[in-house]
Amino acid sequence: MVAHPIARIENLRVAFETRDGPVVGVEDLSFEVGPGETVCVVGESGSGKSVSSLSLMRLVEFGGGEIAGGHLIFDRKDGGTVDLAKTEQGLMRQIRGNEIGMIFQEPMTALNPVFTIERQLTEGLRLHRGMDRRAARARAIELLREVRIPEPERRLRQYPHELSGGMRQRVVIAMALACRPRLLIADEPTTALDVTIQAEILALIDRLKQETGTAVVFITHDMAVVAQMADRVVVMYRGRKVEEGRVEEIFEAPQHDYTRALLAAVPRLGEMRGKSAPEPMRLVGSDTVARPIPGTDTPLLQVEGLITRFAVTGGLMRRAVANVHAVEDVSFTLNKGRTLSLVGESGCGKSSAGRSILRLVEPLAGRIMLDGVDIMALDGPDLRRARADMQMVFQDPFASLNPQMCLADQVAEPLLNFGVSAAERQTRVTELFDRVGLPRSFLRRFPHELSGGQRQRVAIARALALKPKLIVADEAVSALDVSVQAQVLNLMMELQAELGLSYLFISHDMAVVERVSHDVAVMYLGRIVEKGPRAAIFENPQHPYTQALMRAVPIADPRQRKLEKDLNFKPIPSPIHPVDHAPGPSEYAEVTPGHFVLTSESGY
Repeated sequence: MVAHPIARIENLRVAFETRDGPVVGVEDLSFEVGPGETVCVVGESGSGKSVSSLSLMRLVEFGGGEIAGGHLIFDRKDGGTVDLAKTEQGLMRQIRGNEIGMIFQEPMTALNPVFTIERQLTEGLRLHRGMDRRAARARAIELLREVRIPEPERRLRQYPHELSGGMRQRVVIAMALACRPRLLIADEPTTALDVTIQAEILALIDRLKQETGTAVVFITHDMAVVAQMADRVVVMYRGRKVEEGRVEEIFEAPQHDYTRALLAAVPRLGEMRGKSAPEPMRLVGSDTVARPIPGTDTPLLQVEGLITRFAVTGGLMRRAVANVHAVEDVSFTLNKGRTLSLVGESGCGKSSAGRSILRLVEPLAGRIMLDGVDIMALDGPDLRRARADMQMVFQDPFASLNPQMCLADQVAEPLLNFGVSAAERQTRVTELFDRVGLPRSFLRRFPHELSGGQRQRVAIARALALKPKLIVADEAVSALDVSVQAQVLNLMMELQAELGLSYLFISHDMAVVERVSHDVAVMYLGRIVEKGPRAAIFENPQHPYTQALMRAVPIADPRQRKLEKDLNFKPIPSPIHPVDHAPGPSEYAEVTPGHFVLTSESGY
């Protein structure tokens, strides 16, 4: 028990009205969090962990929920306590953002697309702290620097759609930290972040709670993050708390079967050491056979000298005044039946590279060959036909799904576009739902009725619909909790073994990358700085940036926590250069057979 808890949840019950009658999201949940303490709430997608946090903010009503029972006792700044479950919305508006900050899971839905970053960051400061415009702007710049966003003055003038997913998430974190809240609720705050930024954000939250006594309720599916952050852990399953204890107890002596299964599903850095090929994970209660997936030596995708830049406009005539060098002289080969992972910091160009290969973003230069077809030479109907062979799973499932279409129609849409009959479409969609682990009762549901993880599984099913040769998976499992993530990764590897699929796997989760990859390419400021077989990159990293990346990876062991002083990150240089800037070519040294390290630093 905590002596004087800042927040105390007592016997919370939350119900939702649906077309099929009331559904209980949380049942009889109780836990508390004290000053300077971090309580991590973990569990599967749909277990009720986000519902409990939305209840503390009294936002659950805006999502069709109702607090049907229990108390939410909050210790206010002025010394009094209040039951948030019974508080008027007028008082809640004073508490939200000022005394309770929240970092939301999906940054694109948490930010207003029509307001600049400055407007959204300064609004709470001016409302709650009474700052004038100049002081609020100065504090906003300071906050953006704290969350390691380069060129904060420029970012303030931008809109959310102009930032990468990781940068948007850092803006949301800055907004939550702006007023130094008493209670910080972090709902999957590092989901969209690469490991280096994640390590710094976790250290920032940790430092904040130590300096100010802020209480932190940290909701995550990443057990390595739990090991790094938690003082105590609450494990939830189907809306109920099944286990609670100190972080060491949960990791070293889990009592509940579900907790044991959750920990077994965590990919751990180093567990693929000595293995030449990826293999599915051995899960509790699963009959998956962990057979290695060797792949082939036949090239499927060959990328040479890929360059993608985005113009930065300014002045009255909106002329190009500079360029963002998103992808700069990138070359690699991906063989049939193999996985090449692109890793690197948010904004390093890995998503732009994936989109450029599919021509969703037009490259400035380069050669892209897919199974003997020159993708750069195609246009119109020919490019459309070629896209049947290459599909993409996007980072944000809510943005990539149509909110007005039921899920069955969305998965069937690619089949409809390519003339597949109605009967065959129905059969194929049902099979795909089975393969990605979604119940058939979800076929008639809509995206807003699903959790983040369930939505991502729909996106994966849709990408598989046309039986492509290449799938570009852009953070495809980042929104999934560990047990579902492990199932989806196993599914992707089983499909690779059966169908000879090739994956360009874009990810910031180094433990997942180690598990699924045959080859790895590390990107930094638009260039590949190191590439080679997975074992060479993970066991013998050569480039300073790759070494920093490996240092930052959290380990799923609470006794091996990373200290902020050990991280020692440098500010990220800007990828924006004048229009006349002409960077040199990428030159590499071969360290061992197939293992290349960038030697030319031109363009940085």
